[in-house]
Amino acid sequence: MELWNKKSEIEFFTQAKDFATPEQLFYKTPAGKYYAYWPKGYKEAKTTLQSRNSLIGNFTEKWSVDFLQQFAKKHNLFAIQGVVCEEIGLTKQSPADVAICKTKDVIQKAENIVMLFEVKMSVVWNWELKKEGKLECLGDFTTHQGNPGMLRSDSMLKAIGKSINIRVSGFSSAKIPIIILGNTPVTKSYYEKVDHLRKSGIIQGFWSINPKPREVETLKQTRFDGFIRIDNYEELLKHLEALFKEDREFFSGMRTKKQLGQIIEISNREGTFEKKAEKFLQLIRIEKNGN
Repeated sequence: MELWNKKSEIEFFTQAKDFATPEQLFYKTPAGKYYAYWPKGYKEAKTTLQSRNSLIGNFTEKWSVDFLQQFAKKHNLFAIQGVVCEEIGLTKQSPADVAICKTKDVIQKAENIVMLFEVKMSVVWNWELKKEGKLECLGDFTTHQGNPGMLRSDSMLKAIGKSINIRVSGFSSAKIPIIILGNTPVTKSYYEKVDHLRKSGIIQGFWSINPKPREVETLKQTRFDGFIRIDNYEELLKHLEALFKEDREFFSGMRTKKQLGQIIEISNREGTFEKKAEKFLQLIRIEKNGN
């Protein structure tokens, strides 16, 4: 199973040209050249291209469904695009990009959702469309003016915001891992943020499934694995299996030290670690003064 690479992007442009014009897929220069991104140093008149966003978004979501389907089938599950689950904030207007579920329905109950994936992938390399329809790679993301994938601050903020919305929609989302699936590194300004999001349990990781976005070495992982670059399919399976097998639960709250001490003391009376954890979660979720 191949991870994201240059062939994936050629496949996107090849499929998209059947229902989109070159002007909808590429930036056109006054000289008639077609670029996926404006090259660095380009100083002539420029336009803003929006029409490609929905096309690459839909392509990468479908690509991710196919990519995750083998893992899902192994566990008698289904990888599904556009899952809706109102009880955890996934609406028809803002569905899950990809979910692994116990049934193959698009409208899901939270109890049947095993994993959620937000896909933040886009065209990484710069490409020039030649007259004969061939694509020539002009360089990696450092050679053009666009910030693709998880290098975009707005993409990161959308992914974080949506994940938080899922977490605060109710306790029914507490057991569901959330992964942000990308094909680029993250910028240095997000290293501590992604680590904190993982440590706090809001998001279980920002994973890039593009092992070689540049010819030189790129970020492999942040200090606490908030971001991970996955280099082969076996490595991906290892991380997916760990999430699938481990029974984790998200919790949050703000209590006084006295309240926390009382909760810990009561929980500690239980006989096993699992029972202690269950009692702690039960008590931490009770509203103040029992309301």
